[in-house]
Amino acid sequence: MTVPEGKGRTRALLRAVVARAEDDRERGQPTLRRGIFLLPNLITTGALFAGFYAMVAAMNQNFVAAAVATYAAMVLDTADGRVARLTSTQSAFGAQYDSLSDMVAFGVAPAMVAFVWGLATLGQAGWVVTFTYVACTALRLARYNTSGTLQSFTGLASPAAACTIVSLIWTFHESGIGAGRSGAAAIALGATTALTALLMVSNFRYFSPKVLTFRGRVPFIALVAVVLGFAIVASDPPRVLLALSVLYALSGPAQWLWETLHNEPAED
Repeated sequence: MTVPEGKGRTRALLRAVVARAEDDRERGQPTLRRGIFLLPNLITTGALFAGFYAMVAAMNQNFVAAAVATYAAMVLDTADGRVARLTSTQSAFGAQYDSLSDMVAFGVAPAMVAFVWGLATLGQAGWVVTFTYVACTALRLARYNTSGTLQSFTGLASPAAACTIVSLIWTFHESGIGAGRSGAAAIALGATTALTALLMVSNFRYFSPKVLTFRGRVPFIALVAVVLGFAIVASDPPRVLLALSVLYALSGPAQWLWETLHNEPAED
């Protein structure tokens, strides 16, 4: 029985593809796989949505919801990487998607929230500071994607910078301070936004929470400390979170100053 020419070529092509895949497998080279891992990318999508919601909430003058959404994005951004590592579902696609999500949630969103709340009242200086923050976030993420490590951060991490800005806005809002009624508040927000932008592209070393692990056993007192920490935050969320964000943002310059005064060069 004669095989049609078209079917014969198709079968030959399939045999060649199978032979190539078997050859790559024997040499230890990964074979081409289609599709993406759902779970970590679903969490990343949640972080992206939280950043988008923060912008929508700010445009509706709901700055408390915008601040809470930013913190939710930070939690989800931390979770997606840990889930990917625990389930061995890391991928190049996931890394790029996470970076784009960070740009929206911790770059564009907090800049938009700050601009709507008060930076717009500063005129040209307001939008210049806003753009500077967005640009520095992009530069910070690009540097981390090319040379970042899990042990420490070079420059202030973009989630920490975003939380510092929205925490200040949250504190002003809860205190009844509005940018329209207090030009000093708008100036303070502009200075904070500019400072966090510069810290993101600085060479200061920051502690990386990614080195923390939850697999091993810990003393009982550690659980008590966590419970007390939640209680302290719940007592006055905006001010406590602002204090924690500011302390972390200043930890990099403080560590550099300590090492400089004691003539201890920082370890790479």
